[in-house]
Amino acid sequence: MTDSTILIYGAYGYTGELCARFARDQGFEPVLAGRNRAKVEAVATRYGLPSRTFGLDDKRALDAGLDGVGVVLHCAGPFSRTAGPMLDACVRSGAHYLDITGEMEVFETVAAGSARFAAAGIMAMPGVGFDVVPSDCLAAHLKEALPDASELELGIHFGGGMSHGTATTVVENLHRDSAVRRGGTIRSIKAGSLSRTIDFGSGPRAAMAIPWGDVSTAYHSTGIPNITVYAAVPAGAILGSRLTSPVKSVFGLGPVRRLLQRWVDSQPAGPTDAKRKRGRTRLWGEVRNAAGDRRQARLEGPEGYTLTALTALAASRRAASGDAPVGFQTPSKAYGADFVLEFEGVVREDAHVPF
Repeated sequence: MTDSTILIYGAYGYTGELCARFARDQGFEPVLAGRNRAKVEAVATRYGLPSRTFGLDDKRALDAGLDGVGVVLHCAGPFSRTAGPMLDACVRSGAHYLDITGEMEVFETVAAGSARFAAAGIMAMPGVGFDVVPSDCLAAHLKEALPDASELELGIHFGGGMSHGTATTVVENLHRDSAVRRGGTIRSIKAGSLSRTIDFGSGPRAAMAIPWGDVSTAYHSTGIPNITVYAAVPAGAILGSRLTSPVKSVFGLGPVRRLLQRWVDSQPAGPTDAKRKRGRTRLWGEVRNAAGDRRQARLEGPEGYTLTALTALAASRRAASGDAPVGFQTPSKAYGADFVLEFEGVVREDAHVPF
């Protein structure tokens, strides 16, 4: 497919609307879509873009909604519930599938279906936003620097706030353990049980292991069997996670989740434009091989939602132009370790490794 129509589903969510606005500013016209007609049409009118309305629970309407579409940029989470129906529809229609998830289970499910997507002639590439473009590209860069690496550690220092969609996903997963990859297999660990200090470029910061998408995707991108992803957090957060770990199952109870969701819904939809402009994200990575050799690198870029809109649209446009290897893909597998460097404000440096 070349010069195919791009459809942004979930266009009235915080990130979906940001993608729509950036697309308008970049001078191209994706179709905006979602299940709520009034909300979809309001966003479409705001940016002068075409729209369609359909839900994911009506197969006939979903197939009609993808008629003539070459690329779907799926922005409506939680993706653990929404990715499956949209992927099935993309298989039926022949549209390439991209989304902005960071959910490990979604990455693993899509990876397991790679042969099915390849047979349908479509690319299936979840995680084309801040989850996981910068970290995936950093992992691939480090793998190139040390090809026989057997261990990978990544660190993320977030800049800016959180959208409703991201917060909803967090609420749905508060009762779960953290995760790492060991010997090629994803393993659960207790929240807060694994921590370290990381220098993101301005001195050491406390960080703890989190179940970030790269525990899945970095393995598929690099083949490195042992992977840990850390997030910079206040030191007290590590202790808090350890103390609440024995009772975290309470967060999975319906009444507790509904209470937390009501709080999420009462908050702003996401960071303001001013906050996004001020925000910066920083990443760190290290690889090691069996001989003890190490390589480190750092990456800095725009605030996470800004970078998500930029990378998601760029990947969608590449897919629409025909640059879409079929089957399951990660950003670095499809477009290389330097893909993230195409975006204004992103810089990468190889860091000195102390003895």
